[in-house]
Amino acid sequence: MRPSWDEYFMDIVELVKKRSTCLRRQVGALIVKDKRILATGYNGAPVGCKHCAEVGCLRDKLGIPSGQRHEICRAAHAEQNAIVQAAYSGTSVNGGTMYVTTQPCVLCAKLIINAGIKKIVFKGDYPDSLAMELLQEAGVRVVRYEGPGDSRVIKA
Repeated sequence: MRPSWDEYFMDIVELVKKRSTCLRRQVGALIVKDKRILATGYNGAPVGCKHCAEVGCLRDKLGIPSGQRHEICRAAHAEQNAIVQAAYSGTSVNGGTMYVTTQPCVLCAKLIINAGIKKIVFKGDYPDSLAMELLQEAGVRVVRYEGPGDSRVIKA
């Protein structure tokens, strides 16, 4: 049976996340417009910098809980990397949809809003209610993907 578009793109984003070099959480992101893939991203260190897999996780060493102190991490988030990849190649993501394996954090939510992305489809939870509040306030449609045929709008 042919997959729905959401299922198709979520399957791809699951593959993208396998490139992640984060020791705590592997995340993949994909930006789509008019059913065409514009950019992908996964969480990892900036180009030319050592990955956490090579040097260890500073957040783990310091006992920092998930969802806190984002600045104490070598990695850029998957959503950030997808937006940057699009910008690097001169591709506008305005009006696009982002598929991501985890609910965006507040930092990524602000970038998503300012990039003009109009819809987010995500799977996993992340402890960041401010992100969801900002996305709702900005009018970004947020959909939790539960699996084939079961996506629910979180905020319209």
